[in-house]
Amino acid sequence: MAKAEVAAIEKRCEKIAEDMGYELVDVAIEKEPTGKYLRFYIDRPEGISLDDCEAYHKAVRQLADALDYDFMEVSSPGIDRPLKKDRDFERALGTELEIKLFRAIDGVKVITGTLAGIEDGDIVLDTPEGGKRVARKAAALVKPIVDMSGVEDVDLGDETEQ
Repeated sequence: MAKAEVAAIEKRCEKIAEDMGYELVDVAIEKEPTGKYLRFYIDRPEGISLDDCEAYHKAVRQLADALDYDFMEVSSPGIDRPLKKDRDFERALGTELEIKLFRAIDGVKVITGTLAGIEDGDIVLDTPEGGKRVARKAAALVKPIVDMSGVEDVDLGDETEQ
């Protein structure tokens, strides 16, 4: 029922996001021990601020009130946002990806490689072993690999010193 409820308002929420200069990446109702969470994930090329999240929250609140949820959140999907829509894959061409499969293929449940494209419903990767095709419907999760090796540790100072 939750998916049908979300689908009923998603197009209207997507239009609101576009009018505000955002991309509606995803909408989900997720049940957790503390209650049902209605989550909106928005993005734009320069990133999302807390002010953006607040503005979008206010803009969609009336539409969201038609749904059955306990808590509503609006946030950025993050740097490692999952690839779901065609435009996500188009933007990620040439990016290192990790694909988690619903079921193992040739004994492997996680495949990594550089996104070469989408062909006939398959994700095409360049891997060290050569080209590999994975059916999109076989992928439980597709997300970019974020390399943090070049990031320096941030010095927050020693809070114990007074």
